[in-house]
Amino acid sequence: MTQCLSSAKRCLGPNVYTEVPDGGWGWVVAVAFFLVEVFTYGVIKTFGIFLKDLMIDFDETNSRISWILSICVFVMTFTAPLSSLLSNRFGFQPVVMAGGFLISLGMITTAFTTSVNQMYITTGIIAGLGYCLTFLPTVTILSQYFSKRRSVVTSMASTGESLAIFAFAPAFTALKAKIGWRYTMVVIGLLQSSIIVCGALLRPIVIKPTPADRSSKELLPMSKQQQAKQALDKDQLHGSVSSGDSGVQSLEDPKLGRQSVETEEEKALSPKPSEEPVRSKLLDLYVLKEGSFLCYSAFGLFATLGFFAPQLYVVELSVSRGLDRDKAAYSLSIMAVAEIFGRLSIGWIMSWRRLRKIYVLLTCVTLLCLVLMVFMLVDGFWGVAVCCVFYGFLLGNVASTHIPMLAEDDVVGIQRMASAAGVYVCIQSFAGLGGPPLGGVLVDITGNYGSAFYSCAAGMALGALFLGLVRPAKTGRLCWKSGQDQQNSVVERDSPVRESSPEDFVEEDICLDAEQKDS
Repeated sequence: MTQCLSSAKRCLGPNVYTEVPDGGWGWVVAVAFFLVEVFTYGVIKTFGIFLKDLMIDFDETNSRISWILSICVFVMTFTAPLSSLLSNRFGFQPVVMAGGFLISLGMITTAFTTSVNQMYITTGIIAGLGYCLTFLPTVTILSQYFSKRRSVVTSMASTGESLAIFAFAPAFTALKAKIGWRYTMVVIGLLQSSIIVCGALLRPIVIKPTPADRSSKELLPMSKQQQAKQALDKDQLHGSVSSGDSGVQSLEDPKLGRQSVETEEEKALSPKPSEEPVRSKLLDLYVLKEGSFLCYSAFGLFATLGFFAPQLYVVELSVSRGLDRDKAAYSLSIMAVAEIFGRLSIGWIMSWRRLRKIYVLLTCVTLLCLVLMVFMLVDGFWGVAVCCVFYGFLLGNVASTHIPMLAEDDVVGIQRMASAAGVYVCIQSFAGLGGPPLGGVLVDITGNYGSAFYSCAAGMALGALFLGLVRPAKTGRLCWKSGQDQQNSVVERDSPVRESSPEDFVEEDICLDAEQKDS
């Protein structure tokens, strides 16, 4: 038994690399992310096939049923900072495994509900919290295993969502006709329990510099201030792999990690036991002072209005245009196939070094807004099908890049992506809460499912506007300096020789202590 536990610990323990591997165990993480996409967003975006059944069974209006998905999306996104905090504290593996259990529990108990209010709890809160704990940690650790191939691998792995929609929409429709929507929910919940296995595969990554790199740095002469800074850095890196922190862990750069595998040389230079180690923040809210991040978050807030409502209402829109319901279900499949090509193509385009990725995303969002407006003008199967093709393709472009885009220097960078992603998705939650019900209210008032796309197009247009302001905010052309820029300007103003100034008050205290001991 002990040997089995030790073997499992070695197989699922941290991976140590000398640099970002751009592969290795990262390919296993990519497969895990693919399956997480299948059983999270793939299920959420096929929820529209149950819309009519729930309205009839519970005798409720369209807007009331729409709140089920809205609450689920809101909980999933609003609690994103909690996901980041738990991942930084306990690691990605246990958090994702717990999320998989909650998703399965929520979907299975949905089958036994007797009112829409109970579904608000089972599907909305329980399953929604599970979705939060699974998706964000998985995409974060995948970004840490890859550098040059990050855009391509993330795009390929994110096709799981689209393939799931393509397969689930007709499959669940046929299964629902055979066994009813309640037993179909049980089947979905059992399938989603596989996320627990995916979570176990998310091994943390440790970046360990080679001995040659460390020895070359030790030969360099250091001033008292540099020695103090090294002591501060060592203090920040004090810990071990078994401490439970997650993320890219580096023995060379404290900004890339908080853990270290101590060697004999490091122990000699590490702080004394009496010194209090500096604890890294579990959730870095400093990103809220970045103008570029605030503009990007506003983009995510408004663009989310166009992410979920079309999948929720496109089947009913097709039926209202004279299509048979079974045939209308294929509109989701058409959208899903196009989304696959969109995700794959954007990964290839983003790999071009000459293109600025933020502008590529802006182009896709602008075109997506135009397609949403065309949805309200088309008629018949082919008109809806063509719109589904363009919408799915562009949605694949945007959906597979808007969160990994946080790792780019135009927004916040890879070092703060974990915390930034949690805050960003939390801000998105408010649009996810109000988007589908707003569409449902418009449908109830006008009696036309095409009107639900008005709110989507308007939100996407506002999102494109704020996305266009991200780059100017980052470069200072909006006269909006980030918190780091303000700090640097203060240092430059107060100190004539910047190199001789300590970086912060903690470093200054260490310098003073060192001088007092020498005297």
